[in-house]
Order: sequence, then C-alpha cells, then structure tokens
Amino acid sequence: MTTTETGIKCRAIRACSTGDQSVLQFEEIELPPPQAHEVRVKIMAAGINFIDIYERRGSYQVPTPYTVGREGAGLVDAVGSSVKDFKPGDRVAFCAHRSGAYSQYANVCADLLIPLPEKLSFEQGAAFPLQGMTAHYLIFEFYKIEPGSTVLIHAAAGGMGLLLCQWAHHLNAKVIGTTSTEDKATLAREAGCDKVILYTSQDFVEECKNYTDNKGVDYIIDGVGKTTFEKDLEAVRMRGHIAIFGSASGRAEPISPNVLQQKSITLHGGSLGCFMQNGAEMRMRANAVLEGIEQKWLNLRIGETFPLQLAGKAQNLVETRQTSGKVVLTVEH
Repeated sequence: MTTTETGIKCRAIRACSTGDQSVLQFEEIELPPPQAHEVRVKIMAAGINFIDIYERRGSYQVPTPYTVGREGAGLVDAVGSSVKDFKPGDRVAFCAHRSGAYSQYANVCADLLIPLPEKLSFEQGAAFPLQGMTAHYLIFEFYKIEPGSTVLIHAAAGGMGLLLCQWAHHLNAKVIGTTSTEDKATLAREAGCDKVILYTSQDFVEECKNYTDNKGVDYIIDGVGKTTFEKDLEAVRMRGHIAIFGSASGRAEPISPNVLQQKSITLHGGSLGCFMQNGAEMRMRANAVLEGIEQKWLNLRIGETFPLQLAGKAQNLVETRQTSGKVVLTVEH
C-alpha cells in the first residue's frame, strides 16, 4: 500500500466481467480519499455471501469492473471531514452496498459502521453483519414466531441457516431444517433443530406433513429458491407464511398469484437493504445480533477461512454448497 495525493493504492479482488470464479482478479487499485461522510477502513477480514456470487454471475446487474464484497471488519484508518463518531484505530464491522470489502482498504459510509466489541475477532466481525441482520428481519418482520410455532429453514447448516435455527430455537419454536449430509445435520441439531431432513434422500414435504400431523408448517424461510420453492407451497399450512430471500440454486420458477388462494398462503420477499433504510434501523438489528452473541445463545460458526487472493476458490466452495457455517477471507497488509 502506498499513499498518493488522490488516495491510496492497495490490493483488491476485482470482477472484470460476469461469469464463474475465474473472472475474479487480484490486482492493485487506487482508492480515493474518504468523502466527508465516509470512513476509510483498513480491512482485516471480509465475509463471503451469496449476493457476491449473484453479482459475479450477472444475476444482479453491476457495472464491471468493480471491487467485490459488501461485508468486512477492521480498523478505522481515516475519517471524512463530517465524521464525529469514529476515529483512527477504532475497531469496526460493516455491511454496505458496493463497499468493495474484498480489499485491503474500503471507504464506507460512517452511518453503516458497527463498533466491534473487543471480545470479537475481526473474523467474527466479518461473519455476523449481513447474515445476522438478515436473520433478524426474517425472524421478526414477516411472521410472529410463538412458542411451539413450526418453522422450516432450508440450508440449515450454512452460515445463514445456523443463525436462523438458533434464533428460532431461542424463541421456543419447533425448528425443522433441511441439509444435504449427516455431518451438516449434526451441525443443524446443535444449532437447535428439532428435526433435520436430508433433502438428498427424503422428501421434505412428506416429512413436514408427518411432523405436523398433516397440517403443514407455520413459516418457511427459503434462501435456496429454484429447487425448493414449488414444494414450499405444499409444505406450508393453510394460512401459513413463506419468506424467500435468496436463490442459491437459481431463481424460483414464476407462479400465478392465484396459486396462493387455495390455502390462503402469504408470500414474502426479503432483501436486507429494505430493512436497514437508515443508520438507526441498521444499528437496531446489529445490536440485537451482538446481544445474542454476548448472551451466548447465538454462536457464530466460521467454517473456513481463506486468504484474500483465494476469493475465487472460496466463492466456488460456497456456490457449490461444499461448506458449512460462514466462510471468511483474511486480509494481509
């Protein structure tokens, strides 16, 4: 890293075009000085999320080339002229659209910074913001989970799934999780799943019906999409709720809205950006996650870490669902 009159030069992962992981390049960029409302963060760790993969694939259109990543943790390196709440050396985490977190440095809006407690490592700081705050809105915004509510969580052993399972369990729901292997099933049970369904060998609709005396589940949280959504409509109960927030297997096939009439199903679409419209809302969600971690009922599981330059390999493992827990990139300086 070198300092210039126009900013700093640093190493980052750039997407030169859309496609598979081979489009990711580790190269030097020039980062401008932070604007008045921004903080320059010296990034120590960055989180990998499916939205990074959707953008790289071209599922979500982002002008190329661009620096990849939305989530990271590190130290405040410099502050813009109007920033009052942060100073160089402060430990912070963030989740910010187009922040370019797969980098040694990034400029982030100060309103989107989360003070990182000393008890948490930078890797943990990069593991909780996006998935933790997503879990919060999925648990609280669409369906009121009561003790005894039945909640089906797809991909229960992934970083997102494990947080959702723990939160639903904390609210005394009956938690059902789908996973692909026995090893992942063990992780899901440890996170509070009362029943785990191996979707590779079991029909989750049939298993959910058996578990609920043929009524169907109250609430389904689906980040998988194409391979699960059609069956969600069968597995949910009359007047039940489905939230779809991702498309790990591809976009779900279109349906006629009238399909929802037969059982009076409520279908929700979720995106974190809609639920952190300002700094106060973001901090409310982040603080709820940190409180759960502090109280020890919410545990972060970091499955694997990779150096920044191996971001392509790390994304590929996440994309092909060969990981469990959160995958984090570590950043050298």
